[in-house]
Amino acid sequence: MSKRKIFVLDTNVLLHDPSSLFRFEEHDLFVPMVVLEELDAAKKGTSEIARNARQVSRFFDELMQDKNHAQIEKGLPLPSTRTGPANSSNRTRSGAPASGKLFFQTRPAEAVLPGMMPGNKPDNSILLNALDLQTKHPTRRVALVSKDINLRIKAAVVGVHTEDYHNDQVLDDLDLLYTGYKEVPADFWQTHGEKMESWQDARGRACYRIKGPLAKEWHVNQFLYIPDDDDDKGLELVVSKVEGSMAELRVVRDYRASKTAVWGIHAKNREQNFALNLLLDPDVDFVTVLGTAGTGKTLLTLAAGLAQTMDEQRYREIIMTRVTVPVGEDIGFLPGTEEEKMAPWMGALMDNLEVLTQNSSSGDWERQATNDILAKRIKIRSLNFMRGRTFLNRYIIIDEAQNLTAKQMKTLITRVGPGSKMICLGNLGQIDTPYLSETTSGLTYVVDRFQGWPHGGHVTLARGERSRLAAYASDIL
Repeated sequence: MSKRKIFVLDTNVLLHDPSSLFRFEEHDLFVPMVVLEELDAAKKGTSEIARNARQVSRFFDELMQDKNHAQIEKGLPLPSTRTGPANSSNRTRSGAPASGKLFFQTRPAEAVLPGMMPGNKPDNSILLNALDLQTKHPTRRVALVSKDINLRIKAAVVGVHTEDYHNDQVLDDLDLLYTGYKEVPADFWQTHGEKMESWQDARGRACYRIKGPLAKEWHVNQFLYIPDDDDDKGLELVVSKVEGSMAELRVVRDYRASKTAVWGIHAKNREQNFALNLLLDPDVDFVTVLGTAGTGKTLLTLAAGLAQTMDEQRYREIIMTRVTVPVGEDIGFLPGTEEEKMAPWMGALMDNLEVLTQNSSSGDWERQATNDILAKRIKIRSLNFMRGRTFLNRYIIIDEAQNLTAKQMKTLITRVGPGSKMICLGNLGQIDTPYLSETTSGLTYVVDRFQGWPHGGHVTLARGERSRLAAYASDIL
């Protein structure tokens, strides 16, 4: 059997990643006519799907330039490009060495679908083309590539090999995702402290320079801890520099102590303390915080933002936004300004602001005055209007970031200007966007790609701190 495969592309693969055309190395691609029809129907509008449909059409147009019908039937050479999600370039210029070929459906399929699949549904037409290719190319492996699980099930039933589109998958298993912290063995100082140097930095924090085999496994802004008998105490350090087997470590600040409250909030566990250290560090420009419901992602982020915006005057204002993907039925058109339209999506913001203002004010009048002041410094914005903007000296919070694709995440992060800080919050167990999974989410993508960058940090919050009812429900339901 020939090693060169023929991949039949479903519409949803092209709409999910327009550059998928250039991701199949030396193998050939086949695009059924019904896929072109569905792309044409999806190109209208200003949504991400419409933009992707137009981009795919432009790629097709560029590949077909100066080609006649006979050349199209023989297949269009596809430019080669480096594989893998880390590369976003789509080289379609002449001069690149040709790898596989792109074939369009130019004749009706001669195969016949089983009688159990009547009608002319688009999915059935794509299956028909795959069966026809299997008949015409018995020595080659024909695979239908689709992100539609039901189509893959139907294809398996009629004997067509199917595959999901894996090129945008960041990790094979979510358990491999970087957590941002690591426990070091109890004999750490015995094995790494022989030639240790110690000093205090400008802020009075103890620093250490050590050498040893473990240092090669660490990343800048990764937290290390040595627990003692009390599970949530012990020495806590952050990696500030790594060079081969040498690393510089710094003792983190303890925000669980009574004198180190952040806008009235204390860290309740080790992971929350790590998160506050990143959120309050002026040298860290990009922070990602993962965690299930009730772990304190939004509350910690808001408290750190208010402390740096209102007290330290480090940022001019807080900008908060989120992906507007409804869990149930959509409530339809919403009247009002941009902030009024976003208000129903910002229940988490309002709930956490209520907690913070209750901590900072005692009387109703003081609390109302605080709310009025905060309303002028916290802006709610829609993601739909982020393109083309530049945020200067802003504290930007992206909530529910697990529903963003890698491309959308790149669009948002590149909006950040000098003096600004961006925080992405999310729960990878609650993805509502179609065709996104835990391993293909844009949030997973940036956690993996920013790992080890000196001005970025990540923490996965592990323990819920909402209430005993919420904690019990998380365990048994």
